[in-house]
Amino acid sequence: MPKEEKLNNLFWKLVNAALAVAVLMGLSGMVALYRYQKSLYPARTVVVSAEGKTTVTPDIATLSFSVVSEGKDPGKLSVDNTEKMNAAIAFMKERGVEEKDIKTAGYNLSPRYEYDEDRRSSFISGYILTQTVVVKVRDFSKIGTMLGALPGLGVNQVGSLSFDIEDQDAYLNVAREEAFDKAHAKAKTMAKQNGTRIKRVVTFSESQGGYYPRAVFESYGKGGADIAAAPAPSIEPGSQEVTVNVTVVYEIR
Repeated sequence: MPKEEKLNNLFWKLVNAALAVAVLMGLSGMVALYRYQKSLYPARTVVVSAEGKTTVTPDIATLSFSVVSEGKDPGKLSVDNTEKMNAAIAFMKERGVEEKDIKTAGYNLSPRYEYDEDRRSSFISGYILTQTVVVKVRDFSKIGTMLGALPGLGVNQVGSLSFDIEDQDAYLNVAREEAFDKAHAKAKTMAKQNGTRIKRVVTFSESQGGYYPRAVFESYGKGGADIAAAPAPSIEPGSQEVTVNVTVVYEIR
């Protein structure tokens, strides 16, 4: 083959290779450009907010109570205090409260100081022992009886009673679904009224109103006969709304 023909063939092979490379680079560039355009924040958007809510009925009550004892002998004080608390815990178990729902929340022995005016100094005149237990009650019909009986068992301080729910996420999911459904319907209506259509969700966020434990029973103070004579209170757990607020940004076309 003549030398000129070989050079000519080589030239066209190089041209074809260059064209192939250019085509591939062009396609790659188009893909990159498409991805870049997709990543850009749309110029035409609409922002919609909506609220979803559902009513929650509590299924757990949390009750705290304490035995507060005072005396000069810490040993005797501990025995007396523990006997009373053990009696109260046994009573709770007899009423159907499971062991897993009973927790000791505090055991505090502290000195009681008095001031001697003659010596101008403080001295320990005795001790105060406070033992506290937190109980979860699942049968609300027994709460009033429990509260009424505790003082007679030696419990002389009853903390606040609060109501809560175990599976809060289930209620939040219901409220969230309603909120997003409302947001979508609202966006469609707004777009239609303005002669356009929603295309896709660009971004979204939410804030939760949530459910907060509700305290309904104020504490008894320390005391004696008055507490022991306290009647069983009427306990009403009531209900509360769980709310979820969402904000959705839609692209429109």
